[in-house]
Amino acid sequence: MSRVARVAVVTVIAAAAAGAIAVLIVQGQIRRHHRDLFSPRPFRRLAALGHMGREAASVDAIRVLRDFIAWEPRRMLRGRAESIMHRMTDEVGRRVLDVGSESA
Repeated sequence: MSRVARVAVVTVIAAAAAGAIAVLIVQGQIRRHHRDLFSPRPFRRLAALGHMGREAASVDAIRVLRDFIAWEPRRMLRGRAESIMHRMTDEVGRRVLDVGSESA
């Protein structure tokens, strides 16, 4: 195997390893943010809401937000969660309507 081919193989393997590590780090952060949504510390709950607000809408996220709203004692955090939940609900509803119109 030529030197150029070896360098190319090592580069591809290193890039794949870096990509796998990045995926693991991001998944860990997502799990931590979901866990922090019910943290006893209000600032962590606010940070977790900020993270959820940037996520794509999903039925699971809407359910978690609904539980959070019922649990959250602070009005400001409840209001933020409600606005995120309404946005996600609208987004999921539009997707359902788009799929329905395509099949008709």
